Amino acid sequence: MLIDIILDAIGDLCKIIFPIKYDIFYGNGASIAICTLSSIDLLLEIANSDIMDKIVLVARLFSENKGIERIIEYSYNNKLKTIILCGKDTKGHFAGQSLLALKKYGIKDGRIINAKGKMPILKIEKEKIDEFISNVSIIDMIGITDISKIRYVLTKL
Repeated sequence: MLIDIILDAIGDLCKIIFPIKYDIFYGNGASIAICTLSSIDLLLEIANSDIMDKIVLVARLFSENKGIERIIEYSYNNKLKTIILCGKDTKGHFAGQSLLALKKYGIKDGRIINAKGKMPILKIEKEKIDEFISNVSIIDMIGITDISKIRYVLTKL
């Protein structure tokens, strides 16, 4: 589809113009992940902390479509159970809000119901989406960038 080609080209261009060096860091845990949304400083702070012993990964999330698809794929292939969703949400894309909307409302015709993002359309298999919705818990800490608060929530899991 032409729109997909255009969006992919724009995404590739953004990677060149605005390169983001850090994407994902793997920890020693088994089933808990932390998503720092657009908060790169928080991503790095967690990646260099003792929290990594308790989580399987910490990563960022900027987009309401491909980024969420990556989370679903990872969850499907690795039996992720919990995501702590923290940090500042991306303006315009509302990736965090879109992920919460997916969990709460699901999808219709590939579109995340009630998502505020510009293109909250998922092109991943419905089976994987359904499994994600059924099996992964999301702890909503959007807006929280204080690592001590995230650490505290993590100790309760």
